[in-house]
Amino acid sequence: MVTMKKIEKKCEHIVDLTSIEGDGAFPCPSCGASISPDDETEENYEIMDTKVVNDELAELGITCGKCRCTMRLTGFQQNPDA
Repeated sequence: MVTMKKIEKKCEHIVDLTSIEGDGAFPCPSCGASISPDDETEENYEIMDTKVVNDELAELGITCGKCRCTMRLTGFQQNPDA
């Protein structure tokens, strides 16, 4: 008997927030669902992890609530006085 495994394709994207205009909302690169920093319901995305450097947010890992694609958000405002 042959056993087969389903191989899942990982959906991973890097989103540079410095390239986004407006209020910071952007579509999921995979399914197009709206990802907005104002959405606190966790219906459209879920925060998975954070990366902090020198007490400032450097990177945020999120998962799309619709297609479960993972994204690494980069380009957060860095303090120029640091």
